[in-house]
Amino acid sequence: MNPINKKESSQRLSRLQQTIRELQAEACLISTTVNQFYLLGFIFDGFVFVQPEGDPVLFVKRPSGIKGDNITYIRKPEQLPDLLHQRKIPLPRRLMMENDVLSFSTVSRIQTALEMPKLINVSGEMRRIRSVKSEFEIKQMRECADIHALVYKQIPHIYSKGMTDIEFQIELEREMRLAGSSGIFRTFGENMDIFMGSILTGDNAQSASPFDFALGGQGLSPLLPIGANGTKLIPGTTLMVDMAGNYRPWMSDMTRTFAIGTVPDIAHKAHQVSINICNAISATSQSGTPCANIYSLAEMMVRESGLSGYFMGTAQQAKFVGHGVGLEINEPPVLAPRSKEILEAGMTIAVEPKFVLPGIGAVGIENTYIVRNDRLEKITGCEEELVELS
Repeated sequence: MNPINKKESSQRLSRLQQTIRELQAEACLISTTVNQFYLLGFIFDGFVFVQPEGDPVLFVKRPSGIKGDNITYIRKPEQLPDLLHQRKIPLPRRLMMENDVLSFSTVSRIQTALEMPKLINVSGEMRRIRSVKSEFEIKQMRECADIHALVYKQIPHIYSKGMTDIEFQIELEREMRLAGSSGIFRTFGENMDIFMGSILTGDNAQSASPFDFALGGQGLSPLLPIGANGTKLIPGTTLMVDMAGNYRPWMSDMTRTFAIGTVPDIAHKAHQVSINICNAISATSQSGTPCANIYSLAEMMVRESGLSGYFMGTAQQAKFVGHGVGLEINEPPVLAPRSKEILEAGMTIAVEPKFVLPGIGAVGIENTYIVRNDRLEKITGCEEELVELS
C-alpha cells in the first residue's frame, strides 16, 4: 500500500518544480530510492523525469508491471533521447541530477546521451525540501517514536549477566524486528555505513571510526568498523544504546544509556549534563534559531561542567551536537559550530550531547524533536536517567 496520498505527493512535486524554476533548469532527473519514495511513495530502478510544470514521466527498468500513461520502460540511459522525442519533450539544456550520490559513470552516460546539457546538482535541494515535514510525515515520526520507546523499555529484560555487547544487540534487534523494524538505518553520504544502529560499552566507546557518526566503536570487522565488538558487559561500565527507530518510513532517533551495576560518580555527572543540555536546547530553541547557536549553548554548558575533554569522543571528537532526521537519519540541518542553517517550523531534529569516559564507556541521551514556531516538541518519550541493569 502506498503510504503517501495524492495530495501529499502533489505538494512535494510542486516544491521540486518551484526549485527547478528558481534555478532556471528545464528538467530534473531523480533516480535515488529515497527521493523517488518521497515524491511517489514507491521505488523502482530507473528515472523520474520532472519538468517545471505537469506530471512527471517515469522511465522504468524494473520491476515489470508498473502501469500508467506516464510510464515508459527503458533498458539504458542511451534510450532517453528517443523516448523523450516520442513524448514530444525537447532535450533539456539545463538538467538537475543527484550528482552527490550518482556514480561518475552514470552521470557521464546520461549527460552524453542527452547531448551534454549543463548539469545542476539537485541532491542538496532535495534534502532541503525534505527537511521541512508535513503533518502527515510528523504523524509517521510520532508513531515510529512511540514504538521506538516501547522497544527500549524491553532493554532491562533483555540484559543478562555475562553477555557481550553483540549478544545483547542480537536480542535487541530481535525485539526491533518483531515490532516492525525495516531492518535498515537509511543514511546519506560517504562514510556512513551502519547496520541497525550502535551499541557501545566500556572502552570500545573510545575506538575511533572512519564513519561520520557521533561516536565510533571498533565493530566486529575491518569491513564495518563501528559499534559493538564483542566486549563483555561488566560491572562498573556503561552500555549506550543508539539503535534505529525505523518502524515507519519516517524515522525517529533516540539514545539511552544504562549502567552495568554501580558506575563511578563522573558517569552520573556527565549523563546529567547531557540531559541538562537537551533540556536547555529544548527550552531556548524554536523556528528562527540559528543552528550554530544551539551548538554554542551545548559547548558552553560542557565547558562549565569541566567535561570538555570527554565531549562527543576523546581522541576523535565529533564537532556537532545534533542533526535532522526523517526518511534518512542524517538530514539537514546539522547542529554544528559553523552551520549557516536556521531552524524552520516543521523541521525534525535529533539532539545528542554525548560523553566518552575512559575505563567506563559512553554516557548521554538523544531525543528527536519537532521544530515549532515557539518551541521544540519532544517526541521520544522514554526514561532518560542512567538506568542500572542488574
